[in-house]
Amino acid sequence: MTAVATQAGSGVESDGERSAASAPLMDHRQIMLVIYGLMAAMFLSSMEQTVFGTAIRTIGDDLHGLDQQAWVTTAYLITSTVTTPLYGKLSDLFGRRPLIILSISIFIAGSVLSSFSTSMLMLAGFRAVQGIGAGGLMSLPLAIMGDILAPRERAKYQGFFLAIFGVAAVVGPLVGGVFASAPSILGIDGWRWVFLINIPIGALALGAVMAFLHIPHFAQGRARIDWWGATLATTSLVPLLLVAEQGREWGWTSPLSLACYGVGAASLVGFILVERALGPDAILPLRLFNQKFSLAVVLSVLVGFGMFGAMMTIPLYLQIVLGFNPTQSGFGSLPMMLGVMIASVVTGQVVARTGKYGVFPISGSATTAAGFGILTFMTPERGYPFLALAMAVIGLGLGQLMQTLTLAAQAATPAQDMGVASSSATFFRQIGGTLGTAIMLSMLFGSLPGNVTLAMSDVDKATVTLDAALDPAVASAPQNQGVMDAMWTPITDKIKSEVDTKMADATQQVKDQVDAKVREEVSKAAHEAAATGAGQLADGAGQLTSGLGKLSTGTGAFVDGVGQIGTGASGLATGTSKLASASGQLADGAGQLSSGLKKLSGATQTAAGTAKDATTEFATLQQAMTTLATDQKTCAADTAAAGEGAATPAACAQLTSDQSAVSAAMKALGTSVYTTSGYLNGSGEQTGIASGMTQLSGGADQLAAGTTQVSAGMGQVADGAGKLATGATTAAEKGSALTTGVEGAASGSAKIGEGATQLSQVEQTINDKVAELIPEAEQKALETVASEQHLSVRDGQLAVDYADPVQRRAIVDQLVPTLIDQVKNGTSDTQMNVSTSDTSFLNGADARLTAPFMTGFNTSVVTIYWVGFGVMLAAFAITLFYRVPPLRTRSALEEKNELALAEQEGAEV
Repeated sequence: MTAVATQAGSGVESDGERSAASAPLMDHRQIMLVIYGLMAAMFLSSMEQTVFGTAIRTIGDDLHGLDQQAWVTTAYLITSTVTTPLYGKLSDLFGRRPLIILSISIFIAGSVLSSFSTSMLMLAGFRAVQGIGAGGLMSLPLAIMGDILAPRERAKYQGFFLAIFGVAAVVGPLVGGVFASAPSILGIDGWRWVFLINIPIGALALGAVMAFLHIPHFAQGRARIDWWGATLATTSLVPLLLVAEQGREWGWTSPLSLACYGVGAASLVGFILVERALGPDAILPLRLFNQKFSLAVVLSVLVGFGMFGAMMTIPLYLQIVLGFNPTQSGFGSLPMMLGVMIASVVTGQVVARTGKYGVFPISGSATTAAGFGILTFMTPERGYPFLALAMAVIGLGLGQLMQTLTLAAQAATPAQDMGVASSSATFFRQIGGTLGTAIMLSMLFGSLPGNVTLAMSDVDKATVTLDAALDPAVASAPQNQGVMDAMWTPITDKIKSEVDTKMADATQQVKDQVDAKVREEVSKAAHEAAATGAGQLADGAGQLTSGLGKLSTGTGAFVDGVGQIGTGASGLATGTSKLASASGQLADGAGQLSSGLKKLSGATQTAAGTAKDATTEFATLQQAMTTLATDQKTCAADTAAAGEGAATPAACAQLTSDQSAVSAAMKALGTSVYTTSGYLNGSGEQTGIASGMTQLSGGADQLAAGTTQVSAGMGQVADGAGKLATGATTAAEKGSALTTGVEGAASGSAKIGEGATQLSQVEQTINDKVAELIPEAEQKALETVASEQHLSVRDGQLAVDYADPVQRRAIVDQLVPTLIDQVKNGTSDTQMNVSTSDTSFLNGADARLTAPFMTGFNTSVVTIYWVGFGVMLAAFAITLFYRVPPLRTRSALEEKNELALAEQEGAEV
């Protein structure tokens, strides 16, 4: 069999070829060659998805932007989605072969650019270029299959494409894992080979397509490209995808979000108007949207949403939660791929044999919903077998949906729109996938920090995790440094600071109690010892009392004596009064006497001077006579003692000088006496003192009378003085008692002073003893408390030895309830610093430290699976009311050929 040739530019067959109009346009060999070319192109696309999906975590960690993964994935999906219908429309206009060659070339160029990325945003831009080429690789093979094969015949060749998917599913993860795990290959980062590997694979695909992909093309007249439609489709999708990605940060009702809603809505309205205006030349002709095609499109959107949501999150779950490396993650995804392959083969065989496929959208959506339902029960403890079961069920459901929905879309459109119809099915499935990826990844990374913190609300998990984080051996392990810095160090530092503060307060409280108790005990003992000083004080007080008694007695006797003295003094005062009266008379006499004496003053003064000399001379004579008498006695004694014939004693020799001294003294005395006598008795015509004295006798008589009275007064004075002396004697005698009392009081006072001194020293003794005993007492008390509370004592302070498991667990048991209450109430100030841009800190870390992150990630992913479950339930509900269009019995290419022949025959007639 030979294919029908067409005239260049006219599409009219030659006369010689009309005879073969009823025969197939392509034989089995030609079909196989085309399939080889398609397999090469699809292998390139499939390998890219499996390799990149396996390595995305490593790429995100290396470029510090795992939380920006949605941009990278969404950029690829946006451009591939927008260009998918464009490729379909252009291939209807210009043929499939040149468009698929162009798409492979663009895909290779985008891969090369992606390998030079230095940030996630740069990678997103280059992946957008790659997606432009991927749009053709996703849609054109399906269009070509629709061209060359009738729907029921496709099952015969389905195995070839499934083999490609199978090989890509097995080899892709292995290759991606090798590249992602290698630090570098040929001096280039290992993950960059994820994109560079597309160069040789793309070259092989390009060569195979150019060599084998030769199919007839029937021109459709004037070519008109819907650039406005393509542009408006882009501007309607991109803003909505931006909101899906950034809405959690911008706010769903923020000005930016509202602007995106407005631009998207306006672009969508403009797109509809443009497509209506362009009619059959539109990139997405509105005439295609009959009931059956529209429902197929809606189902494609929902299936894409669920399929891509699962494909993007499951590899992350395998690597982050279950700890698979990139290679293991790739192989771990095989159950879903196997499910897709098995379901596709079975579905294709059933369709090929029965020609019916209406049940598969219902069973496929129900099966996929069941798979998502299983995933909603996923926990880290259930492990990989549970996840593999869910993946297999999802794969079985998707395998039934993907092929049948494409068949429904192709069956609902005319043959000349096969390219647009096939690409539209892919387009809307890609839209669903793009929205699913953006929304689900946004939900995942948006809810992750809160869910990780909330994971600490479980008592057992929080206890185990916090115990490990506070263990110095665990925290200081090299493999745990990343997770400690990323999650736990800020928390443990705060906890340790608070614990240290509490330990300081507890230590001070213990010390205060110990100080008070020690002072109490020491004071008690000291006061018991001080009783001795108090006894001495009492004895002294007794003696003081006794002495004061004696002092009182002596004082009384002394007072009596003083009373007698007072009586004598009274008598003395009376006598003195009389004496004073007599003295007055005496003064009168004395006055007269004085008058006479004045007359004799001259003689008296002279006589007094000589009398004084005489007295002196008499004293000298007396001294000389005494000396003479003494020397005479001495001489006599010495002579008697010396005997006869002995030398004259010295005393005897002194007698001569003594006699001379006596004679001289007598002579001097005689002179003085003679001179004095002259003055007293008178000589010659001078009246002597005697004569003057006679004149004074009258005055003297009066003076004598006064003197007598004075004498009487003096007697009375003497009598009073006697009584005074008697009283003084009595007071002196009785005053001895006073002295005795004073002495006793002094002794008692001394003892009181001694006792008071001892008592005054007690407080100082207490202070000194307390200061001596407190350090040891505090240490013992702290050790007791530490033993009871599972603590340590370090430098005189209560402390927690975090290396001691018992002490560490004790403090953890105290902290966990408070921490859980704070987490549940949303008041925790120990929020985890969870990084969603780089999860490499989880690699090789202690499972106890990563458990909250794993649990939180699981919670976030399960939320996404609930969304997927709801979407697939909606798809299931729609399929219950969906009546699929009947399948064609011939290929689109045959229908086009018949239409061309009919038009040709009509023109000839």
